[in-house]
Amino acid sequence: MADAELAVIGGSGFYDLLSDPVVEEIPTPFGAPSAPIALGRLAGRDVAFLPRHGAGHSLPPHRVPYRANLWALRHLGVTRVLAPAAAGSLRPDIHPGEFVLCDQFVDRTWGRPDTYFDGPQVNHVSVADPYCPEIRAAAGAALVRHGATVHDTGTVVVVQGPRFSTRAESAWYRSAGWDVVNMTQYPEATLARELGLCFCGLALVTDYDTGVEGVDDIEAVTMDALWAVLSSMVATVRDALPAVVELVPDERACACGAPVVPDPPG
Repeated sequence: MADAELAVIGGSGFYDLLSDPVVEEIPTPFGAPSAPIALGRLAGRDVAFLPRHGAGHSLPPHRVPYRANLWALRHLGVTRVLAPAAAGSLRPDIHPGEFVLCDQFVDRTWGRPDTYFDGPQVNHVSVADPYCPEIRAAAGAALVRHGATVHDTGTVVVVQGPRFSTRAESAWYRSAGWDVVNMTQYPEATLARELGLCFCGLALVTDYDTGVEGVDDIEAVTMDALWAVLSSMVATVRDALPAVVELVPDERACACGAPVVPDPPG
Protein backbone atom coordinates (compact mmCIF):
# COMPACT_ATOMS: atom_id res chain seq x y z
CA MET A 1 0.00 0.00 0.00
CA ALA A 2 1.27 3.47 -0.91
CA ASP A 3 1.34 6.22 1.68
CA ALA A 4 1.31 10.00 1.80
CA GLU A 5 2.42 12.86 4.01
CA LEU A 6 -0.05 15.54 2.96
CA ALA A 7 -3.62 15.31 1.71
CA VAL A 8 -5.99 17.53 -0.23
CA ILE A 9 -9.72 17.05 0.24
CA GLY A 10 -11.27 18.49 -2.89
CA GLY A 11 -14.53 20.36 -2.54
CA SER A 12 -17.26 21.14 -5.05
CA GLY A 13 -15.83 21.30 -8.55
CA PHE A 14 -12.50 19.75 -7.50
CA TYR A 15 -12.53 16.04 -8.32
CA ASP A 16 -8.99 15.18 -9.42
CA LEU A 17 -5.48 16.50 -8.84
CA LEU A 18 -2.63 14.08 -9.51
CA SER A 19 -1.38 12.71 -12.83
CA ASP A 20 -0.91 8.93 -13.04
CA PRO A 21 -1.84 8.32 -9.38
CA VAL A 22 -1.90 5.07 -7.48
CA VAL A 23 -5.52 4.59 -6.42
CA GLU A 24 -6.28 2.91 -3.11
CA GLU A 25 -9.64 1.73 -1.77
CA ILE A 26 -9.33 2.01 2.01
CA PRO A 27 -11.89 0.24 4.21
CA THR A 28 -12.44 1.84 7.61
CA PRO A 29 -14.42 1.02 10.76
CA PHE A 30 -16.78 3.82 9.61
CA GLY A 31 -17.49 2.54 6.13
CA ALA A 32 -15.96 3.53 2.82
CA PRO A 33 -14.58 7.02 2.15
CA SER A 34 -16.24 9.31 -0.37
CA ALA A 35 -14.14 7.80 -3.16
CA PRO A 36 -10.96 5.78 -3.68
CA ILE A 37 -7.95 7.83 -2.62
CA ALA A 38 -5.43 8.90 -5.27
CA LEU A 39 -1.77 8.98 -4.25
CA GLY A 40 1.16 10.47 -6.12
CA ARG A 41 3.96 13.01 -6.07
CA LEU A 42 3.53 16.77 -6.04
CA ALA A 43 6.44 19.20 -5.63
CA GLY A 44 8.66 16.33 -4.53
CA ARG A 45 6.38 15.10 -1.74
CA ASP A 46 3.92 12.25 -1.35
CA VAL A 47 0.37 13.58 -1.57
CA ALA A 48 -3.09 12.03 -1.29
CA PHE A 49 -6.22 13.39 -2.93
CA LEU A 50 -9.82 12.65 -1.97
CA PRO A 51 -12.90 14.30 -3.54
CA ARG A 52 -15.16 15.15 -0.61
CA HIS A 53 -18.43 14.75 -2.52
CA GLY A 54 -17.38 11.66 -4.49
CA ALA A 55 -15.88 11.42 -7.95
CA GLY A 56 -19.13 12.59 -9.60
CA HIS A 57 -20.43 14.89 -6.84
CA SER A 58 -22.95 12.31 -5.68
CA LEU A 59 -22.75 13.08 -1.95
CA PRO A 60 -24.55 16.12 -0.49
CA PRO A 61 -22.90 17.83 2.50
CA HIS A 62 -24.94 15.98 5.15
CA ARG A 63 -24.15 12.59 3.59
CA VAL A 64 -20.38 12.94 3.26
CA PRO A 65 -18.70 10.12 5.25
CA TYR A 66 -16.46 12.52 7.18
CA ARG A 67 -15.26 9.97 9.74
CA ALA A 68 -14.29 7.45 7.08
CA ASN A 69 -12.52 10.12 5.00
CA LEU A 70 -10.24 11.37 7.78
CA TRP A 71 -9.59 7.90 9.19
CA ALA A 72 -8.56 6.59 5.76
CA LEU A 73 -6.18 9.50 5.22
CA ARG A 74 -4.46 8.94 8.56
CA HIS A 75 -4.27 5.23 7.79
CA LEU A 76 -2.17 6.20 4.77
CA GLY A 77 0.22 8.18 6.96
CA VAL A 78 -1.19 11.65 6.31
CA THR A 79 -0.43 14.26 8.99
CA ARG A 80 -1.49 17.46 7.19
CA VAL A 81 -4.76 18.17 5.37
CA LEU A 82 -5.69 21.09 3.11
CA ALA A 83 -9.45 21.27 2.63
CA PRO A 84 -10.68 23.80 0.05
CA ALA A 85 -14.44 24.34 0.02
CA ALA A 86 -16.93 26.71 -1.58
CA ALA A 87 -18.34 29.42 0.70
CA GLY A 88 -20.59 32.43 0.63
CA SER A 89 -19.48 35.84 1.86
CA LEU A 90 -21.27 37.50 4.78
CA ARG A 91 -19.28 40.74 4.51
CA PRO A 92 -19.15 43.50 1.89
CA ASP A 93 -15.33 43.51 1.95
CA ILE A 94 -15.02 39.78 1.16
CA HIS A 95 -15.84 39.46 -2.52
CA PRO A 96 -16.64 36.52 -4.79
CA GLY A 97 -13.42 35.24 -6.30
CA GLU A 98 -11.44 35.81 -3.10
CA PHE A 99 -10.11 33.30 -0.57
CA VAL A 100 -10.49 33.14 3.22
CA LEU A 101 -8.09 31.17 5.41
CA CYS A 102 -10.48 30.21 8.19
CA ASP A 103 -9.16 30.32 11.75
CA GLN A 104 -12.48 29.69 13.54
CA PHE A 105 -15.78 27.95 12.84
CA VAL A 106 -19.30 27.98 14.27
CA ASP A 107 -21.26 24.74 13.95
CA ARG A 108 -24.91 25.02 12.92
CA THR A 109 -25.24 21.45 11.59
CA TRP A 110 -27.25 18.64 13.15
CA GLY A 111 -27.33 14.83 13.05
CA ARG A 112 -23.90 14.29 11.51
CA PRO A 113 -21.64 11.65 13.07
CA ASP A 114 -19.02 14.05 14.36
CA THR A 115 -16.70 12.20 16.73
CA TYR A 116 -14.70 9.00 17.07
CA PHE A 117 -15.63 8.91 20.77
CA ASP A 118 -19.00 7.15 20.62
CA GLY A 119 -18.13 5.02 23.66
CA PRO A 120 -17.02 3.10 25.53
CA GLN A 121 -13.89 5.24 25.17
CA VAL A 122 -14.68 8.85 26.05
CA ASN A 123 -12.59 11.96 25.55
CA HIS A 124 -13.16 15.71 25.25
CA VAL A 125 -10.88 17.31 22.68
CA SER A 126 -9.91 20.97 22.72
CA VAL A 127 -10.67 22.74 19.45
CA ALA A 128 -10.25 26.29 20.69
CA ASP A 129 -8.03 26.86 17.65
CA PRO A 130 -9.24 24.30 15.12
CA TYR A 131 -7.13 25.28 12.10
CA CYS A 132 -3.39 24.75 11.65
CA PRO A 133 -1.42 28.04 11.44
CA GLU A 134 1.45 26.43 9.52
CA ILE A 135 -0.67 25.19 6.63
CA ARG A 136 -2.71 28.40 6.63
CA ALA A 137 0.49 30.42 6.21
CA ALA A 138 1.74 28.17 3.41
CA ALA A 139 -1.58 28.27 1.57
CA GLY A 140 -1.88 32.04 1.90
CA ALA A 141 1.64 32.71 0.63
CA ALA A 142 1.20 30.35 -2.33
CA LEU A 143 -2.13 31.85 -3.37
CA VAL A 144 -0.78 35.39 -3.18
CA ARG A 145 2.10 34.31 -5.45
CA HIS A 146 -0.55 33.31 -7.97
CA GLY A 147 -2.28 36.68 -7.83
CA ALA A 148 -5.16 35.73 -5.56
CA THR A 149 -6.74 38.00 -2.97
CA VAL A 150 -6.50 36.21 0.38
CA HIS A 151 -8.02 37.08 3.76
CA ASP A 152 -5.68 35.71 6.43
CA THR A 153 -8.37 35.04 9.04
CA GLY A 154 -12.09 34.44 9.14
CA THR A 155 -14.89 32.66 10.96
CA VAL A 156 -16.94 30.22 8.91
CA VAL A 157 -20.45 29.33 10.04
CA VAL A 158 -21.19 25.77 8.92
CA VAL A 159 -24.82 25.11 7.98
CA GLN A 160 -26.52 21.78 7.42
CA GLY A 161 -27.35 22.13 3.73
CA PRO A 162 -28.00 21.10 1.12
CA ARG A 163 -30.27 24.14 0.93
CA PHE A 164 -28.94 27.69 1.04
CA SER A 165 -29.81 30.15 3.83
CA THR A 166 -32.99 32.14 4.19
CA ARG A 167 -32.56 35.91 4.23
CA ALA A 168 -33.32 35.92 7.97
CA GLU A 169 -30.67 33.28 8.67
CA SER A 170 -28.07 35.09 6.60
CA ALA A 171 -28.83 38.37 8.38
CA TRP A 172 -28.43 36.57 11.72
CA TYR A 173 -25.01 35.21 10.72
CA ARG A 174 -23.89 38.65 9.60
CA SER A 175 -25.13 40.26 12.81
CA ALA A 176 -23.05 37.76 14.79
CA GLY A 177 -19.93 38.99 13.03
CA TRP A 178 -19.20 35.79 11.13
CA ASP A 179 -17.38 36.08 7.80
CA VAL A 180 -18.34 33.25 5.46
CA VAL A 181 -20.91 30.44 5.32
CA ASN A 182 -20.20 26.87 4.21
CA MET A 183 -21.71 23.36 4.48
CA THR A 184 -18.74 21.01 5.01
CA GLN A 185 -16.12 22.45 7.38
CA TYR A 186 -17.83 20.68 10.28
CA PRO A 187 -17.11 17.99 11.36
CA GLU A 188 -13.98 17.71 9.18
CA ALA A 189 -11.94 20.07 11.33
CA THR A 190 -12.77 18.42 14.66
CA LEU A 191 -12.34 14.88 13.36
CA ALA A 192 -8.89 15.88 12.11
CA ARG A 193 -8.05 17.21 15.57
CA GLU A 194 -9.18 13.95 17.21
CA LEU A 195 -6.78 12.12 14.89
CA GLY A 196 -3.92 14.53 15.55
CA LEU A 197 -3.92 15.88 11.98
CA CYS A 198 -3.11 19.45 10.99
CA PHE A 199 -6.10 20.86 9.13
CA CYS A 200 -6.52 23.96 6.97
CA GLY A 201 -9.96 25.10 5.85
CA LEU A 202 -9.64 27.21 2.70
CA ALA A 203 -12.86 29.02 1.78
CA LEU A 204 -13.36 29.74 -1.92
CA VAL A 205 -15.81 32.63 -1.89
CA THR A 206 -18.31 32.20 -4.71
CA ASP A 207 -21.18 34.53 -3.77
CA TYR A 208 -22.71 36.93 -1.23
CA ASP A 209 -25.17 34.36 0.16
CA THR A 210 -28.52 36.25 0.23
CA GLY A 211 -26.85 39.66 -0.04
CA VAL A 212 -24.90 41.94 2.29
CA GLU A 213 -25.47 45.42 3.59
CA GLY A 214 -23.70 48.05 1.52
CA VAL A 215 -23.69 46.03 -1.69
CA ASP A 216 -26.53 46.88 -4.06
CA ASP A 217 -28.27 44.66 -6.61
CA ILE A 218 -27.11 41.36 -5.11
CA GLU A 219 -29.12 38.33 -6.12
CA ALA A 220 -29.48 35.45 -3.68
CA VAL A 221 -27.05 32.64 -4.44
CA THR A 222 -27.98 29.97 -6.99
CA MET A 223 -26.07 26.88 -8.09
CA ASP A 224 -25.54 28.29 -11.58
CA ALA A 225 -23.98 31.48 -10.19
CA LEU A 226 -21.85 29.50 -7.75
CA TRP A 227 -20.42 27.22 -10.44
CA ALA A 228 -19.60 30.17 -12.69
CA VAL A 229 -17.23 31.62 -10.07
CA LEU A 230 -16.02 28.34 -8.62
CA SER A 231 -14.47 26.90 -11.77
CA SER A 232 -11.85 29.66 -12.05
CA MET A 233 -11.12 29.53 -8.32
CA VAL A 234 -10.54 25.77 -8.41
CA ALA A 235 -8.09 26.35 -11.26
CA THR A 236 -6.21 28.88 -9.10
CA VAL A 237 -6.02 26.43 -6.19
CA ARG A 238 -4.82 23.67 -8.50
CA ASP A 239 -2.08 25.95 -9.90
CA ALA A 240 -1.01 27.08 -6.42
CA LEU A 241 -0.90 23.64 -4.81
CA PRO A 242 2.71 22.78 -5.75
CA ALA A 243 3.82 25.98 -4.01
CA VAL A 244 1.65 25.15 -0.99
CA VAL A 245 3.28 21.73 -0.74
CA GLU A 246 6.76 23.27 -1.02
CA LEU A 247 6.03 25.83 1.71
CA VAL A 248 4.61 23.40 4.29
CA PRO A 249 7.46 22.76 6.77
CA ASP A 250 9.01 19.31 6.78
CA GLU A 251 8.54 19.01 10.55
CA ARG A 252 5.46 20.12 12.44
CA ALA A 253 6.01 22.86 14.99
CA CYS A 254 2.34 23.71 15.50
CA ALA A 255 0.14 22.90 18.48
CA CYS A 256 -2.35 20.72 16.60
CA GLY A 257 -1.40 17.89 18.93
CA ALA A 258 -0.86 14.17 19.03
CA PRO A 259 -3.69 11.82 18.07
CA VAL A 260 -6.16 11.15 20.85
CA VAL A 261 -7.90 8.15 19.26
CA PRO A 262 -6.31 4.72 18.79
CA ASP A 263 -4.03 4.08 15.84
CA PRO A 264 -5.79 2.77 12.72
CA PRO A 265 -5.65 -1.01 12.38
CA GLY A 266 -2.73 -2.26 10.29
